[in-house]
Amino acid sequence: MGSVNKESHEPLLAPLHHHRSFTEAGAGDGELERILSDTSQPLLKRLVPATWIELKLLFFLAAPAVVVYLINYLMSMSTQIFSGHLGTLELAAASLGNTGIQIFAYGLMLGMGSAVETLCGQAFGAQRFEMLGVYLQRSTVLLSLAGVVLTVIYVFSEPILVFLGESPRIASAAALFVYGLIPQIFAYAVNFPIQKFLQAQSIVAPSAYISAATLVLHLIVSWVVVYKVGLGLLGASLVLSLSWWIIVIAQFVYIVKSERCKDTWRGFSTQAFSGLPQFFKLSAASAVMLCLETWYFQILVLLAGLLPHPELALDSLSICTTISGWVFMISVGFNAAASVRVSNELGASNPRSASFSVVVVTIISFIISVIAGLVILALRDVISYAFTEGEEVAAAVSDLCPLLSFAIVLNGIQPVLSGVAVGCGWQTFVAYVNVGCYYGVGIPLGALLGFYFNFGAKGIWLGMLGGTAMQTIILVWVTFRTNWHKEVEEAAKRLSKWEVEKNKPILD
Repeated sequence: MGSVNKESHEPLLAPLHHHRSFTEAGAGDGELERILSDTSQPLLKRLVPATWIELKLLFFLAAPAVVVYLINYLMSMSTQIFSGHLGTLELAAASLGNTGIQIFAYGLMLGMGSAVETLCGQAFGAQRFEMLGVYLQRSTVLLSLAGVVLTVIYVFSEPILVFLGESPRIASAAALFVYGLIPQIFAYAVNFPIQKFLQAQSIVAPSAYISAATLVLHLIVSWVVVYKVGLGLLGASLVLSLSWWIIVIAQFVYIVKSERCKDTWRGFSTQAFSGLPQFFKLSAASAVMLCLETWYFQILVLLAGLLPHPELALDSLSICTTISGWVFMISVGFNAAASVRVSNELGASNPRSASFSVVVVTIISFIISVIAGLVILALRDVISYAFTEGEEVAAAVSDLCPLLSFAIVLNGIQPVLSGVAVGCGWQTFVAYVNVGCYYGVGIPLGALLGFYFNFGAKGIWLGMLGGTAMQTIILVWVTFRTNWHKEVEEAAKRLSKWEVEKNKPILD
């Protein structure tokens, strides 16, 4: 990571020296930075207006981002629910296909897309607008190439699942579901770069409107295709792929037509195909960071399929992970907001504002996650009936809910700090942390408790919590010991390294 300097950590509101002002960076009027740097005012007089400014900025970004992620996740969850009401086999198949295979592609694509999140955010903060469109196109090219590889994995999903020890009956049904998700892979390849491109410019509301309209269409078409036409699992997943492509096309039309993107989108450029090896390195580091995390949960679901009574274990654990994922989307919205705020401020040479934003967004996300955890506990006996009518599954889910609530609280902190890491470009460091915590602690502990001590799905979940808790503690320590002045210098170096050649023609 290199730029996380813990030796010269400075207090948040200490006097500021040797950095450009927000106005000089050209990213805004610098009101927040001036307030935080004005040591002639008492601490409380600085904190109150600074907090108000930061809350407005965060919620302007986070609220629509939360809506986008919630709706996108709700589309996947609704597809799982439609499948689940076809029968317990279909629920297990959709859960395994969606959580065990599809999340593999989601993690890889979203991870590779976070490279453009770092670069676009810092470039926008430094007012190097012409760089954003080229970054968007380079990322799309790389993700599309990765999509070709993922397609092969999807095609051979049934023998892969059987090789991993899953029931042939469940693996066959899950593979049918996965075949319908192949078009979704390439929707991801375009969507995630577009999403990060827009977020870096604080353009988030249009994506929320597009996603909301698509969700309504998705629910109607899914109901018709699954129940009226009778296409079952394959029909459910094909509709999900179609919905993602509708979102992609609508967002791209917005970029091309909107006045807000006229400086950052200047048409298709041949530069999208230049410098791909160097761009791939940062994308790969980003992908590894997030994939290690998403694969972690995928492996836990696969482990549940190896337990005695795999259908019950898979159903109960997948329902809990689905609920956790739904609440997790709130934190992911704050993750996006934190990444944009931090990268913009670093690009604009405002270390004090970047540091303060980290504190505020972490506290707000934590409070919301605690409330969500308490609601889950209150609804523990009835929450599973949204997914299936089985009473045995409902009892198993109720038993897991206390652990689920604790996981939700942890997930109120960890994703936000991961967003800070992306905003700073720390992906490689976080990848190392994820390896140690998830694969050195979480999975071995989950396997030990689940199989050796016969705790079943609860043991697997406890292992997951152990790894997540350790990762969260490390990220909290490193983030709040960071020298933000050093991060500003690193951002300037990164932008200088990745700046596009302005003399190359751009295709209209």
